[in-house]
Amino acid sequence: MEIIRIDNTNETRFQTSLALGNFDGVHIGHQKLIKSMIDTAKKSKLHPSMMIFENHTKSFVFKNGPRLINSNAQKNRFLEKLGVKTLYTMKFDDEIMKLSPQEFVETILYGRLNCRAITVGPDYRFGYKAKGDVDLLISLGRNLGIKTEIIQPVYHEGILVSSTRVRDHLTDGEIVEANRLLGRPFSVIGEVIHGKGLGKKLGVPTANIRPMDKYVIPKKGIYMTYTTIDGKTYPSATNIGINPTFDEVDLKIENHIIGFDDEIYGKEIEIFFIEYIRPEKKFESVEDLKRRMHEDISYIKQKSNLHL
Repeated sequence: MEIIRIDNTNETRFQTSLALGNFDGVHIGHQKLIKSMIDTAKKSKLHPSMMIFENHTKSFVFKNGPRLINSNAQKNRFLEKLGVKTLYTMKFDDEIMKLSPQEFVETILYGRLNCRAITVGPDYRFGYKAKGDVDLLISLGRNLGIKTEIIQPVYHEGILVSSTRVRDHLTDGEIVEANRLLGRPFSVIGEVIHGKGLGKKLGVPTANIRPMDKYVIPKKGIYMTYTTIDGKTYPSATNIGINPTFDEVDLKIENHIIGFDDEIYGKEIEIFFIEYIRPEKKFESVEDLKRRMHEDISYIKQKSNLHL
């Protein structure tokens, strides 16, 4: 998949079929929309493409937008797997925010991106102060020869699939439910940094992780995870918390990679969350903590054979 900044771009190589939206998390609702865009592209002999903003629109407007379900790098990886051929990106800023709905469609979509088909959800808004809705999009597109398709939302167990719902599941420790809505395991990419070495002293060495982006952080507790390092995947146990047994106060992400003991400080790894095992707990003694850690690891070893 090619990624093109559209600030000074005029697409002349082909006419495009575009999926539009924030695609925050690329959950199963987003995936339905993107697949429909690709089908439209095939039928109409257009180039399957997307236009997204590099920054979440709410992050710019409210200066303190939602935490990320995935980074831009992860999002790009998912989109390529779905079959998107070209991703057009731009920064959402004052200049873009002040474009009228008509200017956005005529100047950006039709003028720069050579768009002939648009696929959006029913709540899609665009243009200055989000004044443009899907009815206006259909009308403006019709005048330019652009076909507009509105994809209805996806429901899971009778409840609307949304990025907000995914975030709620994550912060409640409901990893299995979040993963169902995402259609894949939630994951965090981070750099391995030096910690206090408590895990090693307990016989369970851990990698302390500094997330590479402003991710949603799941509920404090112990998780069954998988960790990818240098293209290889290992079962792992991940603790999100403050180490209450040692009276610490700073929130940490600590990852014990089962069957792995190489030096990885400074490396970038990805942790995939599979199951919430238990809440974080203050143990009466270090020996009690060690015993429970080994029980957690034993459980993960047994379960990991079912997933790998």
